[in-house]
Amino acid sequence: MACSEEVIATFFGDEKFPVDWESEEEKKLHWFYDDTHCPFPISPMYADVGGWWGPTCAYMYRRFGAPFGKEWIAKVVNCYVYTTIVPRPPEEAKRIGPYYFKVMPRYATNFLQWWEERYRPEIEANLGYIDRTLASDPDLTDLMILLEDALDIQERHFKIHWILNLAQFQAFLDFRATYQEVIGEIDEDNVGKILVSTDDRNWDSLRALWELKEKVKASPVLRQAFEKDTAGPIKAELEATPEGQKFLKEIEKYQVEYGNKAIYTHEYVYPTWRENPAPILETIKAYLVADYDFPKEHAQCREQRDRAVEEMFSRVKDAAGKEKLRNALDLALRMAPLTPDHHFYIDQGTYARVRHVLMAIGRKMVEQGWLDHPEDVMMLKYNELRELFADPTQVDARALVAARRREREEARRLVPPDWLGTITHWSLYEEPYKGLWGWPEKYHRWVERREEAVVETIKGLPASPGVVEGTARVVESPAEFDRVREGDIVVCKMTNPAWVVLFTKIRGLVTDSGGVLSHPAIVSREFGIPAVTGTTVATRTISTGQRVRVDGTAGVVYILA
Repeated sequence: MACSEEVIATFFGDEKFPVDWESEEEKKLHWFYDDTHCPFPISPMYADVGGWWGPTCAYMYRRFGAPFGKEWIAKVVNCYVYTTIVPRPPEEAKRIGPYYFKVMPRYATNFLQWWEERYRPEIEANLGYIDRTLASDPDLTDLMILLEDALDIQERHFKIHWILNLAQFQAFLDFRATYQEVIGEIDEDNVGKILVSTDDRNWDSLRALWELKEKVKASPVLRQAFEKDTAGPIKAELEATPEGQKFLKEIEKYQVEYGNKAIYTHEYVYPTWRENPAPILETIKAYLVADYDFPKEHAQCREQRDRAVEEMFSRVKDAAGKEKLRNALDLALRMAPLTPDHHFYIDQGTYARVRHVLMAIGRKMVEQGWLDHPEDVMMLKYNELRELFADPTQVDARALVAARRREREEARRLVPPDWLGTITHWSLYEEPYKGLWGWPEKYHRWVERREEAVVETIKGLPASPGVVEGTARVVESPAEFDRVREGDIVVCKMTNPAWVVLFTKIRGLVTDSGGVLSHPAIVSREFGIPAVTGTTVATRTISTGQRVRVDGTAGVVYILA
């Protein structure tokens, strides 16, 4: 057996987490829990037609000839998503590898121009088409046709996502390789502070929220409304005055521009900010309490990056080395905004539009008496929804919805393991993408945890340097953002751009999921907050109110009280 095929460990399920394997071949793959995108039990509709895995990933491996995989597929086990990367046969990888390494530098060099001239305009046009069609109040038949268009658009956008992803990945790899060549070794802390974005749609969103906060701060009438504790009473108070009504119109504009996002964007079941302004109102209130200063925070982020760049160049003595490093740095920094921007347009914006179409269908089906709630469409599968539309007598929709909701609630009581199947040397050490999920470190911690009886020290990944102590606040969703206090250490499963509003007031962050290049890691470094990601067990081990120490440099969390 070749080294890459060497079996390191196997786990095929147990009484606590049984697995229905379709074949022996399936058991030979390393399936890892997708707690980064889908940490909770998945909806049938998303699992059926929404998953980021599958056809678009096969497209990515085909288009680039990537030697480090052939397919990226998923398996839903007890309502949880597990994915696996299928390796190319060694001889095939050897033959196609030179193609990949020959074309990828050109993608890294040219992609920004392609993005500005071709891909982003295409995405904006597609999203605009869906928005305009929905605004025209189409009937149910036209909505079913719009759903087909939306799914086609979703697939196209995720193909673009992979072109962007690998182009940016290559630019970052080239920078790291040049850094190591010129300086001699990679300072991960220094590189992490350099590869941040300071000009993107995420910062635009924060700036717009801060501007809304400043308007409230300058108005006694608006300030009085925001003295209420929660979004509901705040909104009611605003509706009671002409100035408040005008302000709500501005909130609506913000929703249209920035509200196409939800707590977990890789799903259809979570309401977006565009549908519900409560998270926006509560964030503005939090900004008022903390007197959040966007220009200051933004400037500090830029200054930290600039200091890191200056420190890097101070280690380079020869002019040729500085020039080579400067060229690689310039490309990497210009590519950095693509991380938040592609989330804005694709992961957030595209999935949100598909949700909006499904919800419009759900509302029409409720009017027809076929469903009880618009959200029930998410508990159906794609063809079940089409069959229900074609002939409501074909599908016992209410029974299906009830059964699926029960199944998902029962799944919430389970603790999904980090992995299933077979770990090989290739899957653990050679395949690069799982690094975004914290592998191979997750495997090593899994081995360690088997020997531990009591967990008082939680090991994770060093996501953002620094050590901080504070009070833990376990947060499950944006509905609990108002419970977070200035100086808290937030403990959660995972973050996405909707969570960025918390980073202005927390002292530290601990997540169950994610690697050193995941969203919580990147944003924590941008805000200078110590963070540990990929702990797997933090939300089940730490309780709100406990005193914890977060060592973001070592990747360790200590429970102190």
